[in-house]
Amino acid sequence: MKPGRLGVYLTAAATAFGVVLIPQPVSAATDCTYTHSGLVPLNDLGTGTYNGLTGGLYPNGSNVRPTAHTTAGVNIAQNQVLPRNASGQVDLVNGKVVLISIGMSNTTQEFQKLIATSKGYANLNGKLVMVDGAQGGKDASAWANPVDTTWSVLASRLSSAGVTPAQVQAMWLKEQYIGDNLGAFPQGAQNLRNSLATISRNARAKYPNLALGYVASRIYTYNPARSAGAYQQGFAVKKLIQDQINGASDLTYGPGGVAPWLSWGPYMWADGLGADGVAGGAPGRSDGLEWACSDLESDGVHPSATGEQKVANLVLNQLSTDPTSAPWFNK
Repeated sequence: MKPGRLGVYLTAAATAFGVVLIPQPVSAATDCTYTHSGLVPLNDLGTGTYNGLTGGLYPNGSNVRPTAHTTAGVNIAQNQVLPRNASGQVDLVNGKVVLISIGMSNTTQEFQKLIATSKGYANLNGKLVMVDGAQGGKDASAWANPVDTTWSVLASRLSSAGVTPAQVQAMWLKEQYIGDNLGAFPQGAQNLRNSLATISRNARAKYPNLALGYVASRIYTYNPARSAGAYQQGFAVKKLIQDQINGASDLTYGPGGVAPWLSWGPYMWADGLGADGVAGGAPGRSDGLEWACSDLESDGVHPSATGEQKVANLVLNQLSTDPTSAPWFNK
């Protein structure tokens, strides 16, 4: 997120219908020597622990989504996420499936790159409309307020894209608190989990056909002061999804539910360039993902053009291959 920088500059924030210049704070130069924090990515931590909490993306230290949760998501994708008309009725000929983004400045940068990248994806569903609702400077606290202007801005963007709230059926959610300041861990991560749950319920209330939600956490940051908070955000997302899997009453989904079905979308944190601090050497995590200083802007927090592209590629790969999204993302 931009708040917390010193000074101001204008950044071009593209929307679903144009580009707006938004004043953004400016920070000191990136510390490009901070190539490694020593923190272990959740998917590598597994059954190990961080300050008493087990790793892994899903319950019991696993990185594999539980079969029952996947089955439920596939059923929703195949039978509920269908082209709909402006009133929300299924219209396989002229209807639309709308995917929205909700979040902060990083989110809008990355989702805009996803939209642009998807235009070159040959198998993209022609009935899919992607609308960027994410807004610079708007953290989880803003979106957790159902009457915050974030929601009216998103409503305007939907209208400008020629779609309606009733056609919104999937969301990409990536949120954090200003300055990555979660506070004392693990309570801070729990607080963010609660905000993410509230945002999900707000979205479900405003978009009655919202059925699926994919939740992401930050990439690596080259700002040492924000490193721990960026990493701990992953535990908030993990707890959110785990609680829904375990039947939490504030995250029920499906008919009569209060939230969309939720899953990782995807997990993108890796420990910089790894222990050796060299690109292509020991990676930032076991699957080879790493983040170079050049993948971040001068504040070490927001993705640069290469960072945006890396995120867009990760999200595109997931949406086009995950059995809970491929049925409506692909032709």
